Amino acid sequence: MFYAPDSLTIDSHQLYLEIPASSQVQEPLYSTAGGCERARINQLCLQAFLPWFCEEIAPEAKIYPNSAALPSFWEVVNGSAIAFAGFRLVLIPTLAVDDDELRVQQEWVDISEWAADYYVGIQVNPDDGWIKVIGYTTHHNLKTKGVYDTVDRTYSLDVEDLIADLNVLWVSRQVNCDEVLRSEITPLASIPTTQAENLLERLGNPEVKFPRLAVPFSVWGAFLANGGWRQRLCDRRQGLAEQQSIPQWFQTQVTNLAQQLGWVKKEFILAPAGMRSGTEVIGLSRQLTIAGNTYELRILPQGASEDRIWRFELRSTIPGGQIPAGLALRLLTEDLQNFENNQDTATNPVDVLYVEVILEPGEGLIWETQPLPEDYDREILRF
Repeated sequence: MFYAPDSLTIDSHQLYLEIPASSQVQEPLYSTAGGCERARINQLCLQAFLPWFCEEIAPEAKIYPNSAALPSFWEVVNGSAIAFAGFRLVLIPTLAVDDDELRVQQEWVDISEWAADYYVGIQVNPDDGWIKVIGYTTHHNLKTKGVYDTVDRTYSLDVEDLIADLNVLWVSRQVNCDEVLRSEITPLASIPTTQAENLLERLGNPEVKFPRLAVPFSVWGAFLANGGWRQRLCDRRQGLAEQQSIPQWFQTQVTNLAQQLGWVKKEFILAPAGMRSGTEVIGLSRQLTIAGNTYELRILPQGASEDRIWRFELRSTIPGGQIPAGLALRLLTEDLQNFENNQDTATNPVDVLYVEVILEPGEGLIWETQPLPEDYDREILRF
C-alpha cells in the first residue's frame, strides 16, 4: 500500500499512500460547492489512510462516531475522526501543495465530545491518486504550542513542530508512554431548545456560507456537541425533510439515514405473563453493542394511537440472556435534560429495561445507555 510518486524526492520518514483505484466517492447534496469538495477530499483521505492504519498500527480502528454521521460533520467542518484502543485520532486533509503547517478547526479541539488525542495532517493529491502524511501532534501540543487564529477559528502548528513518522505514535503506545496527550477543555454551557431552534432557522439557510463563523464559538460549539442538532442542521442546509420522524417511519419506511444507523421495522409478539399467545405489534428495532455484549433497543407503541404512549425497551439478543446490574436505559429531552421517570437501571440482572413516555405531537427525545454503546452518536427521534 506504500506509494512513492516517481516525480518526488521521498524523505524516509514521510509516508505516501495510494488512494485505492476502486475508491467510491459518495456525494450527498451538500449545501455549498465547498462542502462537496470538502466531503470528497475527506472520503479519499479516509479510504487511503484507514486500511493502512488498521493493518499497520491498530487493527480495531474505525470511524468515529460512525460512518452515517460523516456527512453532517463535513457539511460544516473539515476532518474525520478515528477511534482505536481507547484513543481518538483526527485526520485533517488539505489540497495545499505547501504543506508547511497543520491547521485544525477549533471544533475538533475545544468541543469535548469531538476532541482527540492525536491530529494528523494529510496532503491529498486526487489527480495523481495519493496522500502524504505531513505529520502528527497531540491535543496538548495544539493547545499549548499552537497559534490560535481568531478570524477563522483554527489552531495551527508549523510542520517543524510535527512528528513526521507515525511509527513513533505506535511505539509510544506499545511502551505505555506517559506523554500528556490532552489539555483541559473549558466546558461549553448547554443551550436551550428554543435557542437551538433559532439557530437551525438561521444557520439552516444555505445562503449562510460559513455557519461555523456566524455565531460565537461558545454557542456554536454547544450546538454542535448535540449530534441530533448537528444532523438537523445538515438536513436543513441540504434541503432534506425531517429524517428522524418516528410516525413517518411507521407510515412509510425507515429513512436511509436511519437504516445506516441500524433501525429497522419489525413485528413483535407481545404476550402477557403466563399466556401462550399474544398480540402482534409493529415496532422499531436497533442492535447495540455495549461493553462487548449485544442488545436490542426497541420502540413500541402502547395502547390506542391517540394515547401517544411509547415504550423504549432494552433486551439481550442472546436467548435467555440478561442485562447485567449497573446498565441503564435513559431518555432525555432535546437539550439533554432529565425528566420524571426517564431512566431504568438494572440493580440486579434483569430480562428487560424499559421506559414508557407520553409524548405530544412533534416532541423529540434522545435515548442513551450507560455505559454508552459502540458507535454512539446522539440522535433526536421526533414523535
